Formats: sequence, structure tokens, C-alpha cells
Amino acid sequence: MFHPTLSKKGRIIFWPVIKLTELMGNYCPELLLKMRYRYVFKRKLDLNNPQDINEKILWAKLYADTSRWTELADKYKVRDYVKSKGLEDILVNLYAVWHNTSEVNFDSLPDSFIIKANNGDGKGTNKIIHKSKLTVEKQKELIKLIDNWLHRKNIGALHAEPQYKGMIPCVIAEEVLPLEDGAHSLTDYKIWCFNGKAHYVWVCNDRGSNGNSAHVMTYDMDWCPHPEFSVFNSDYLEGEIIPKPQNFDRMIEIAEILSEGFPELRVDLYNIKGRIYFGELTFTSQGGFMDFYTPEFNHKLGSLFSINDFRLKK
Repeated sequence: MFHPTLSKKGRIIFWPVIKLTELMGNYCPELLLKMRYRYVFKRKLDLNNPQDINEKILWAKLYADTSRWTELADKYKVRDYVKSKGLEDILVNLYAVWHNTSEVNFDSLPDSFIIKANNGDGKGTNKIIHKSKLTVEKQKELIKLIDNWLHRKNIGALHAEPQYKGMIPCVIAEEVLPLEDGAHSLTDYKIWCFNGKAHYVWVCNDRGSNGNSAHVMTYDMDWCPHPEFSVFNSDYLEGEIIPKPQNFDRMIEIAEILSEGFPELRVDLYNIKGRIYFGELTFTSQGGFMDFYTPEFNHKLGSLFSINDFRLKK
């Protein structure tokens, strides 16, 4: 099975396989998930008695009520949810939202901004723009890129992720967050929450220039690092131990507020010198095919919630 972030050349070569996989994701999701699971983990997917976090995420995709996932996985619409929880102060400044390219007006934007596809996976669907470098030709290229994003529908078909089916594409322009002193990329604090309780933080920093690699480390609630939970490779390299972020208790409080009522939810935040910013809400981390954790840790995470905690599809 191929990786969804293949190069342009790779996607051309594997185009027939990609289209077949998308069709299966739309019309035969259970079969697709079973095939992908066997390919990644070399064993049969047990949907009758799921145990680890991957199995339970895959089960939820097929059988749980995922109607709210569409709203909350949407990088634009989720802002209303964050506001409704009284957490508007953690939202990154929003400059514009475009549903078609005729709405795009670069003159109204600040010197630097970042554009994001609301239904993107973060790999190739966000781009920092500096207007000083935006020549007429580059503006045309940027409009073409935005138009391409606006026509990307149901990107989750490759992993049979139901939250993307009803998502109406749009592109947002936001503030570019500052980097910590000496850093060349933002540090993501991805907080694992189960039934509204935070348990672990997966930290990703020092990302590669293409965004496809990062240094990672998992911490518990006492900020003790656990490298033994991870399977490090060229995409997920072992990160250095970093100090506990300022206002860590507030980060956990925010994560638990946002994850309340959900059996499993990863709350992604940024923390820059104690200032906390919202990133996104993630229901299906790596599509439910997380091979960057050890089997033991995947089972540990799976033991923290039950499929009985989910509401079933109507």
C-alpha cells in the first residue's frame, strides 16, 4: 500500500492504485481498512474485539456516530467550537477565509501570513507567504494552488476517514506564529485525551523542511519522557528531552475542556513562551495506522477507553 504524501511523480505512477483505494474508501471502507491494517501490521484486523488504539479508531470510523467529527476536524469551523468553550483567547488570528478564488485579495493581508486548506492533513496543505516575495507570477501560482485545494474533496477516502466526506472545502489565511529562540520550526504538543482526561503528550519538533519528518518524544502528565513508547525511524526521529512548557497545567486544562464528551481525542496545541495557541483536534491520528508507537503502548492507549463509550451510527 502506498503513502498518501507521495511525490507528484509517485502519484502519477500509482494513480490507478490511488483511484482504486479512494473508491474502496468511499464504497468498501471495511475491506480497505482490513487490507491496509494487514499491510502495515502484518496481522488481521479484529473488529469484533478491538483492543489497541488503532483497532478502536478503525472500529469507530465504521460503526460510531462520527457526525461531529466533520465539524471539529474542519480547521475553519472548529474555531466556533473553541469559542463556545470559552477559549477564544487561544485561537490564532484569522485574516481571511476563501470559498473560491474570486474572493482572494492579497492586498488586504499583512506582510506575512499562512494559508491552510480546512480539510488538509498538514502535509502539503499549508504554506507560509511573504508578500515581499510575491511577484505577479508567484501570485498566479498561488491562486492556482488555492484553487487546487478548493477542489480537493473527501481527502480521507484513502484511509476511509468519514469526517472528510461532508466537509466543504475552503482556504483560510492566518497569522504566522513566531518561533522560539533558536528554533527552525514550531513545537507541537499533541495531548492524548480519553473521555475528557489527558494522559500523555506527544511532542513533535525540529521538523524537516518538507514537513514529512520530525523529532518526537512522549511525556506523561508529570513530564517524564518515555522514549520506550516509540518506534523511531526516518520520519519520526528520537527527539531531545525538552523542559516542561510554561503554563503546562493550563494546557492540560484546555485539552480536557475541548475533549470533554469524546471517548478518544488528540488535542494539538502550541506553546510559545507560555502563550498557548490552538492547533487542531485529531480523531484519527495517522488514520488509525500508528506504527510510530510500540505495540505495547498502542495497547496501553487502547485500554484507556472502550468502544462502548462511543455512540453508534443511527
